[in-house]
Amino acid sequence: MSNHRELSDLRPAERIETYKRGIWLAKNPATNKDQAFTRQEREAFGLTGMFPSKVFTLEEQVQLAKEQIAAKQTNLEKFIGLAGLQDRNEVLFYRLLVENMFEYMPIVYTPVVGEACQKYSRILRRTRGIWLTPDDKDRIPQVLRNAPFKDIRLIVVTDNERILGLGDQGAGGMGIPVGKLSLYIAGAGIHPSRCLPISLDVGTDNPDLLEDPYYMGYPSRRLRGQEYDDFIEAFVAGVLEVFPHALVQWEDFHKDRAFKLLARYRKRLPCFNDDIEGTAAVVVAGVFAGLRVTGQKIGHQRVVYMGAGEACTGISRLLAAAMRAEGVPEEIIRRSQLLFDSRGLLYEGRTIRDEHKKELAVPRDVLEHYGIKGDNPSPEEVIAAVKPTVLIGATARPGTFRQAMIEEVAKHVERPIIMPLSNPNSKAECTPEQAITWTKGRAMVATGSPFPDVIHNGKRHVIGQANNAFVFPGVGLGALIAEVREIRTEMFAVAAQALADCVNQERLDLGALYPSQDDLRKGSAKIAAAVVRYASENSLGRRIPDDQVEEVVEASMWYPEYVPIVPRQETE
Repeated sequence: MSNHRELSDLRPAERIETYKRGIWLAKNPATNKDQAFTRQEREAFGLTGMFPSKVFTLEEQVQLAKEQIAAKQTNLEKFIGLAGLQDRNEVLFYRLLVENMFEYMPIVYTPVVGEACQKYSRILRRTRGIWLTPDDKDRIPQVLRNAPFKDIRLIVVTDNERILGLGDQGAGGMGIPVGKLSLYIAGAGIHPSRCLPISLDVGTDNPDLLEDPYYMGYPSRRLRGQEYDDFIEAFVAGVLEVFPHALVQWEDFHKDRAFKLLARYRKRLPCFNDDIEGTAAVVVAGVFAGLRVTGQKIGHQRVVYMGAGEACTGISRLLAAAMRAEGVPEEIIRRSQLLFDSRGLLYEGRTIRDEHKKELAVPRDVLEHYGIKGDNPSPEEVIAAVKPTVLIGATARPGTFRQAMIEEVAKHVERPIIMPLSNPNSKAECTPEQAITWTKGRAMVATGSPFPDVIHNGKRHVIGQANNAFVFPGVGLGALIAEVREIRTEMFAVAAQALADCVNQERLDLGALYPSQDDLRKGSAKIAAAVVRYASENSLGRRIPDDQVEEVVEASMWYPEYVPIVPRQETE
């Protein structure tokens, strides 16, 4: 174990040395222990008398915190309570989250974070991260240096324009980077001092926000065109200057910018877009898991998508790459996936304005192969002709999966995979109960937001959540350990396979295509190891001996527990 600190400097210090005393120590969430300060620490740091007499263990604090959160009447109140705990005592917050992931992950992230973003200016108690506005364009490095920690390795950044399925939330979009980093920390053990959420607050086109006297964001319409591009360039240059070892995750950018930014910067700094690549990996992992039930090969799958934005484009690309890796002929790959956007089926000869959609248009010979005629076939007609094994939706429009569509899928496939992925729950293309009822209990269903189990004809169906949190923490951890120079699409393919392998047989038997959220750390460790191996084999970063990979990953993952605090000695 002696060489692990040389191989990875992600591990936190084993003790905290500080000049701080008294109130300044207790008000810092990174050092505060509340009632768990020992009597020796209270004496040494001028804390005696500032807390009631009893010294609590961390385990006792976790149980008390659970009671306090349980007493909240609504999920939004629970969100506010957990955010308050995070602002007061980071170790306790993350220990609570790690030990109760299934219960609290839907609150700190989807679906509750969506409501929190909408009401952000009303519920914010204490700020986190860095906001950058157009006024900061020429001094971004200076602003970034105001971050509370200097060795930042992981940045989640958003321009707030496409928050979940809710659209432009302005400064309220900061809830997403904060929530995602909470999952990186709890789910992959990346230390809080290495993480920084950033909002590129370039204005908002949401009239409700602009008219709100309490709106906290930049009070202007959104930056567009060349001014926007110049601002992003200044941001990237600032990150490279101030945090040269940081991995950047682009989050919730509008599709018109998301693809361009990823293509423009992925070779300038290690970065990825979770809405494109993370979503793709988690969905492809669900397909891989489903194949363990059906016993089929990836090359035998036919997929119909409702939606052709960031999510479905990324899924289509990664699924094609997975087929290619299995040696599936290009002719089969080309006719394996058909996508609908809001104007209908994407096919060769149709006018398509969005550049990223042009690659998704199926050739005319594919339509002829399936006997699809006419210029605007309905989803039901395409489904009847293609007989898809997988139906995927990412439209943010409830009711997109009509009963006739799903019944048509079920006519031709014994165990179809149905994935209404839009979140929050109110935006899902159909409910799991509808999908299972309309397929007479035969569908394997996964959703973008958490849904309760479904009982159909006396049988329990567990609904797996296709949550990106199963993928991005492990990919990020592996990339940081390997110090990769570039995040490649293939890393998400190996992540998808690693995640699929994490689904145990018991959950598969119940119809679940994903592990339980309580197993997030185990899954993240497996994904990180797979990414480290891929990086080593492809000379993308630091080479780590194969027989040491799991040990290095484990050593790099922070587990939230209190460490001793000692006075820092004055130096001459």
